[in-house]
Parts: sequence; structure tokens; C-alpha cells
Amino acid sequence: MLIFIPINVFAKDTAKSSIVMDVDSGRILYKNNVDDKRLIASTTKIMTFLVAIENLPLDKKIIVGDEVNHAYGSNTYISYGEVLTVRELLYGLMLRSGNDTALVLAKNIPNFVNKMNENAKKIGMTNTHFMNPTGLDDYDDKNYSSSKDMARLSRYIYNKSKFYREVIGTYKYSLETNKKSYIWFNRNKLLKEYKYLKGGKTGYTPKAGRTLVSVAKKNNLTLTMVSLNDSSHYNSQESTYEYLFNKYRRVKLVDNINISKTFFKDKLYIKGKFYYPLTEDEERNIKLIYKIYKIKKYKNNDKVGYIDVKLYNTTIKKINIYVKKKKPKRHFLISRR
Repeated sequence: MLIFIPINVFAKDTAKSSIVMDVDSGRILYKNNVDDKRLIASTTKIMTFLVAIENLPLDKKIIVGDEVNHAYGSNTYISYGEVLTVRELLYGLMLRSGNDTALVLAKNIPNFVNKMNENAKKIGMTNTHFMNPTGLDDYDDKNYSSSKDMARLSRYIYNKSKFYREVIGTYKYSLETNKKSYIWFNRNKLLKEYKYLKGGKTGYTPKAGRTLVSVAKKNNLTLTMVSLNDSSHYNSQESTYEYLFNKYRRVKLVDNINISKTFFKDKLYIKGKFYYPLTEDEERNIKLIYKIYKIKKYKNNDKVGYIDVKLYNTTIKKINIYVKKKKPKRHFLISRR
């Protein structure tokens, strides 16, 4: 269960819909009309990127087909017969928001749009539907989503893919093909203007307005922010990030050091550690309640209880506790002669 503490100080947030989510825990730190279904323009390409890396090797070479002749709007201007790797196409997709590269990738993966929607369902994007890989919305095949759903997507792919983190954080990318040479600069101006930004994806159509999905990190706290239909998206995001970075810190609440108890003389342990973004006041209102089952027969590494992590008496996480049985002492027979 995620706890939301209302924040009413974002005078500079001009988005019609926006959200800030902790990338580590998924906690929502700020929300504004987060379930509204809206056109998402080229932030669509985050899902396009995800489907591509799940279905094609990055070093696979692709010959550009006549699908690029149907591309309009923002393009990288690759041409028919040109050979690029999937890796290069993905840099063009994210840095230059290439509608042409999106069409090339989609052409080389069967049932591409179906895969986009299957991923959305898997991630929990309940207010989302994709109809094309570009985000263009001039015709009937419009993509829509919500700021909450796009934050879920951003969190998912940022945690999943090192290559995604690399690409969205790249300002300049150069390449040579069998026909041309390119130098691509990232369209996301906030990457240069805000030093804590790790990257993201911009988007714009007249119907969707300006959109931005980004990730920023400061003092080990990593946040993702989504702004939909925001005429001042760069200013909104920078000011909101700064406020939240000053208000919250990433706190380690549970690790194996917390587990000092024993269980029928055997050791207890948890898997991993648990961090959570908290304000100073919230830190003082965290409780860890240990629930140990009353059992006598158990095997090594069995679950034997859980830790109930509470904030203001509301459970924010239940962490399983396991048991590690002591190895029996080995007795050696010493022969006497």
C-alpha cells in the first residue's frame, strides 16, 4: 500500500496532469489529476523502446524499408536502403524522437502494437491504450495514457534496462551508416539545464500539448516525474524535483542487522534491504512490528514470519522473514590401535 501525503505548494506546476514517484519503492510523492486519460505524444516512444529491446538484439542490422516514406513530424531522416543497428535506431528514437526510426522498429517486430498493450497490462497501466509506435495523433489511431501509468512505465523500464538509462542520459550521439553520417543531440533541454536529471523523453503535438517523462537523482533518492499537457514542463519539473529532494530522503528501514532474534536457536534473515522515501517527521513515526509464526517443524530457508513496516500506523510494506538452520555438528570416530 502506498501512502500519499498531500502537497499544496507547487505553484509552478502548470501541467494538466502530473505525478512524482519514487523509482525504488513506487511511493507517490506528488500527484495532480493522475488518473486522467490524456494524449501522450512522443512519450509513447518509451514503450516503443521497451518492446524493441525485448524482441530484437541490439547489434542486429536492419535495412530501412519504404515505411520511412510514411513518417512525418520529428524524424532522424534515415532513408530507404540504409543499414542501421537496433542500437542506433533506438538512439535516434529517444534523442531525436524519430518517428521514422519508430516505424522501422515496428516493421521488424510482428504484432508490435499488440506487444505494446500486452506490456502495458503487465506493468499495471490500467488507463492506457496504444495504437501506434510514434505517439502521433492526427488520425484515429491515437495513444492515450495517464500520468500515473506513464510513471509506472518509467519506473519499470528504468529499473529493468541499463541500456535505457544509458540512452536517455546521452546528450550527443554520432554514427555512420552505409549512406550517411549523423550527429544527434538530445531534444530534452532539461538534461543540460538541471544537473540532477538522469534523462527522459519529451513529446509534443498540438492536441497533446507538451509532455515530459523524466528521472532525476539526488542524494541516493531517485524520482520519476511525468507532466502531461504542460506549457512550461521544464520549469515545472525542475522546481518540483528540487522541492521534493529537499523534503524527502531515502531511508534504510530494514536489513539483516534488524534481525537480531533467534528462532528455536536458528537464525532469522530477510532477503535484501528495504528503503523508503521519508520526511523527518515521518521517520519519527515508523514502526517495525515482528510477526513470528508459532511452528515447531520447519526446514532450512522456510518462511517463518514477517516484518510489518508501519507509517502513522498504516502498513507500507510486509517483509518476509526466513530461517537458516544451524548445520549439525559432525562427529568423527577416532580409531584406536
